[in-house]
Amino acid sequence: MTEMMKAVRLHEFGGPEVLRYEEAPRPVAKQGEVLVRVHAASLNPPDLYLRDGYRALPPEWRPNPVFPLILGTDISGVVSAVGEDVHAFGVGDEVYGMMRFPHDLMTGSNAYADYVKVPASDLALKPKSVDHVHAAAAPMSLLTAWQFLVELGHDEPNPFQSFNHSPVGLDGKTVIVNGAAGGVGHLMVQLAKWKGAQVIAVASGRHETLLADLGADEFIDYTKQSAERVMRDVDLVIDAVGGSNMERFLNVIKKGGALYLVNPLGFSGHEEAQRRGIVVSTAQVRSNGAQLAQAGRLLDDGTIRVVIDSTFPMAAACAAHDRAGRGSMQGKVVLINE
Repeated sequence: MTEMMKAVRLHEFGGPEVLRYEEAPRPVAKQGEVLVRVHAASLNPPDLYLRDGYRALPPEWRPNPVFPLILGTDISGVVSAVGEDVHAFGVGDEVYGMMRFPHDLMTGSNAYADYVKVPASDLALKPKSVDHVHAAAAPMSLLTAWQFLVELGHDEPNPFQSFNHSPVGLDGKTVIVNGAAGGVGHLMVQLAKWKGAQVIAVASGRHETLLADLGADEFIDYTKQSAERVMRDVDLVIDAVGGSNMERFLNVIKKGGALYLVNPLGFSGHEEAQRRGIVVSTAQVRSNGAQLAQAGRLLDDGTIRVVIDSTFPMAAACAAHDRAGRGSMQGKVVLINE
């Protein structure tokens, strides 16, 4: 008989109310995979997009999955079983990771569940000084920041541009992070500081104290003044927000500088950037257990930390999605398996 577990499943696309906490078949680890008992799973924007059917994308890009499916990529938990040819992990190990991304972008990576099977290469040992909630909050946001600012870590084709992203040196450079209090932004601030940059954080005023604590050298409250009006000649702007009018940041970047777009969809300033001698670049974050092991050492020794906006029981995933959908988050939203 198939063993069962609890999971948050999607039977149709829609708002947070379509998420159902229910019985589901428990997965079995196959060759090269690890079965993890999930202690916590975090929310990321692709979870919300998939739940909604990626309606913001052109019709030809939208998913056509087989329901039911289980959302979520980021987990922290304990190894319950290992498949054949897995030697890096053993039963009882505490691990964290981002699973099968972007490979399962349109079908869900099954994190919102009691158990999940994960390719061993997507996992790393959980930093010992970090609890499961904070570890689960890290993977996608931390890997995004790492692959933008430290090391891309792969040579897969870039779906957003004709060249692979290549991080620039940051020691002694001036960097603006727009959306600095969000899941990715607050880690961009910390990694840029670690790499030796002078960091200017852009967010709403309620985040100023937090961002100063995370190491930001200057703060701009975008509700009172715009960065493009008060700043000039910076080396790098990281836009972790996206949306309309990303082109405005070209005005603050010096010739030879760069603009990094976490969400590049809708950017229309490539010709202007070329005229100004500014590199515009983006990257598709990819699962990478080896990079999480490297970055995990910075979590372990307190060089960087993950901020938690709010936590919810796994059974209240709909409420967690509602919170994430309202925006203005300070860090990450996390589901806890109780």
